[in-house]
Amino acid sequence: MDAVAGASVSSSSARLRPCPRPRRTGHRAPPRAVTCAAATDADVVGLFDAAKLTVDRFVESGMVVGLGSGPASGLAIQYLGTRLRRGSLTGILGIPSSTISASEAEKAGIQVSSYEEGTQIDFAFTDADIIEEDTMTAVIGRRKTESGEPSFMVEKGIVKSADKLAFIIGHEKYVKGIEGSIPVLVKSANWIDTAEEIDDLFLGDAEVWRRPSIGTAGPLGGDFPLVTKEGHHVLDVIFTTPIPDLGKVAESLEKIAGVVDHGIVSSIP
Repeated sequence: MDAVAGASVSSSSARLRPCPRPRRTGHRAPPRAVTCAAATDADVVGLFDAAKLTVDRFVESGMVVGLGSGPASGLAIQYLGTRLRRGSLTGILGIPSSTISASEAEKAGIQVSSYEEGTQIDFAFTDADIIEEDTMTAVIGRRKTESGEPSFMVEKGIVKSADKLAFIIGHEKYVKGIEGSIPVLVKSANWIDTAEEIDDLFLGDAEVWRRPSIGTAGPLGGDFPLVTKEGHHVLDVIFTTPIPDLGKVAESLEKIAGVVDHGIVSSIP
């Protein structure tokens, strides 16, 4: 690993502080730098300072930059556009992770290109729904999307492809133990069999709900379940107690027939 650092940001000043190193996994992977830019409070001012620090510290002219999704990423995209208009950055190509980030990039005047598997990305930033402090394992995909939008697969692909990665988060999302929803993308055909297998896997520890496209609904997702651009459903696997090992949860989900992907970003080198 080149470096692991955290940015602790307040509304009036910014400073860099060390973050704990993630535990090593058994396989080797190309070295990357991973940071978390965290606001000391989650208000817009604090997140903008974190977003600004992320762009100023890590984005250089000529880079291919993965443009994340979420409130903080939106602020970073706006500020990146400001730097481009001022001429202090040039030659940036943005790779949006969602319809919203693509729209924000267009408004900011950032040249963009669609993500494809194998795309070389110099640096990426994104929001994380939550990050496990000791392992730097993150969860993405809890953000509400509409039917027909791309799933979090694109965002995850960008995150995993980037040479350097920054999560921009509020301080309260950097925690010791993660609980709550793990989004799981499943094939729409026979989705209920997949959901039942996941439910059996985590029996007593989690509930499995199909995500609706509008409003709230019961475990089956109501009359209008969410269907992603790829034609998949999203299951929210809701853990009611802290998850002891997110990496093992990811491995278990990947072995289930019908699971396309999940929102756990682990084994970041």
